[in-house]
Parts: sequence; C-alpha cells; structure tokens
Amino acid sequence: MKRKVLVVSTSNRSRGGIATVVSAISKQEVWAKYHCHWIKSHIDKGMARKLWQLLSSLLKYIALLPFYQIVHIHVSTTVSANRKYIFFKFAKMFGKKTVIHLHCGSQLSEIWNSKYEDMFTNCDRCLTLSNGIKDYILSRINPKGRFEVLYNPCPDVHCNKGDKKDNNTILFAATLYKAKGYLDLIEAFGKIARQYPTWRLLLAGNGDRQEGIEMARKYGIEERVEFLGWIKGEKKEEVFRTSTIFCLPSYAEGFPMAVLDAWAYGLPVITTPVGGIPDIVIDGKNGLLFNPGDTEALASRLEMLISDKELRKRLSDEAYKLSATEFSLKTMSDRLSAIYNSI
Repeated sequence: MKRKVLVVSTSNRSRGGIATVVSAISKQEVWAKYHCHWIKSHIDKGMARKLWQLLSSLLKYIALLPFYQIVHIHVSTTVSANRKYIFFKFAKMFGKKTVIHLHCGSQLSEIWNSKYEDMFTNCDRCLTLSNGIKDYILSRINPKGRFEVLYNPCPDVHCNKGDKKDNNTILFAATLYKAKGYLDLIEAFGKIARQYPTWRLLLAGNGDRQEGIEMARKYGIEERVEFLGWIKGEKKEEVFRTSTIFCLPSYAEGFPMAVLDAWAYGLPVITTPVGGIPDIVIDGKNGLLFNPGDTEALASRLEMLISDKELRKRLSDEAYKLSATEFSLKTMSDRLSAIYNSI
C-alpha cells in the first residue's frame, strides 16, 4: 500500500515561515511521491473567518483521515499548538502515524504547556529546527518516537552572483516588533551613520513603525531609514537582489526564513546566535554574530561589512554555498522523503 500523507498547517495565503516552507515543499518530488494533501487549518483573516477555516478544515480532515497513513502537523507558538492539538488527537484516535514539526525556537521554554508535552511524547517523529530545541525537549520528556533536526530550506531564486549589490543598503526583513531587534538595528546604524553618509537602512515588514520612526529621528537619520511594509513577489525579489547587507538582530528564532532568503540571494548576513543559527553560522566565516541587544557590537559588525568589500564577498560566497547544499529545497525534500519512508 502506498504511503499517503496529510499535511496540517496554516494556509498558503497566510504570512510567515510555515506557509512558505510548506508551499515550497508542495512543489517538490516528495509531495507527489507520498500523495500529500494540504489541510489548511488557519488563515490570516478576521476572527469569524479564522473560526470558519478551522471548523471546515477539521471536518475535511476527519473525512480524509481513514484514507491516509501519516499525518504531518506543523506547529509553532501557543495559539498554533492549541489549534493543531485537536488534529493530533484525532490522528491518534484513528491510529495514524504522526509527525510533529516544530517551527518555534528558544521561546518554547516560556510557552511550554501540556499540549506540547503530549504531542512531543506521543508522536512517531518530532522535527525541530535546531539541535538546541531538540535537546531542550528531550530534557523534559521521555518520547516514544524519534527526534530529528530538519532545517528549513532556502528559496530557489536562481540568483546570479553578478546581481548589483553596491547600492549601499542594509536590509531588515521581519515583523516590526521589539523581539526581532529592529529598534536595535536603527540605533546601531544611527551610531555610525555620519561616517557613511551614502548608506541607507531598509526595513521590510508590518508592525509598529512609529517607534522605529522615533528612533531614527533621535539619531537624525529619518531620511535614510525607509519602511517598506510587507513585501512579496517582484518587490521582495527586487529588494533582496539589490541590497548589500542583510541584518536580523532577533532575540528568539526557530530558524529564521529571512536569513534563508538572504543566503539564497547571496547577501552577507549579520545576526544573533539564537535558535538554529549557532548550528550553522560560524562568526567571520559564513556570517557575523553578536549577542541580542548589544547595539555597540551590532554597530561594530555593520562597520566591518560596510568598510570591507572583500569580507562582504567572502560571506556572500559562503551564503551561496549554504543555499545550494544543506539548505537547498532538494536536500529538505530528500530528508523528508526518508523520514516518511522510515515511519
């Protein structure tokens, strides 16, 4: 009998890393090989539409469960876990093999609850985005299934090394809230901006612009800081292709999709050693690291890349290598196929 997989995650019309990952995998060979079917349990709409999406997807899921052998559930923070727990319990009730795919990072210790514990303990496979998160979960439970690290993939953007990246821009792409460190980036740039008058800072993402505007005004750089809002499609491609440096000063992550986007476009990356980043990024070799909240260190890292074009090129070359090897879509597809086959 052919193995068939029900995939439970947020809709591809929603924003965020999970939708991006599942959308990418749905175009790979593994999707057809295991006759995957996407149950879209959530959508970025109003409360009534969210509730309707959950109920209708749950009814569809229950109707399809008898015809599938594996259920692959993508889970993130508390609201997502509460929603996906319903699907998990039905899968166990029907005697199905379950894969729990966790997409949050170091914040798990703050949001841990009984639903996480039940899912992690009783699933057949648990996939995490980093060794650190895997080790944290295993320190709290005695699982019945196996735990593995499965990194998110870089997008396949066919970026050429010759793309122009000399327009002196530093790019941030994430939701604009404090835990992503966007205010730290504006402050750090403000500390060095006078020495580099041709450089600009671009912030792509929805959220609280006002605090960012006030921070830029404090340092007198408001005309050199541009808020792009949420970008996608051709606009996103243009911004990533033409930026010079990428920076994500986040306080907590799983494995940030924005960093994977930056690697795919060959951007040198400055980021923090959170989530799965320490598994891969070696400071000075394939990225520059600093501790979250240390704006002096961040300003220093920005200066290093702004003033050293050769360093930018070396980090860019390493970024291309990562996007074509450990973080390629093919690598993830092959790993996922092996996981399904082993259950």
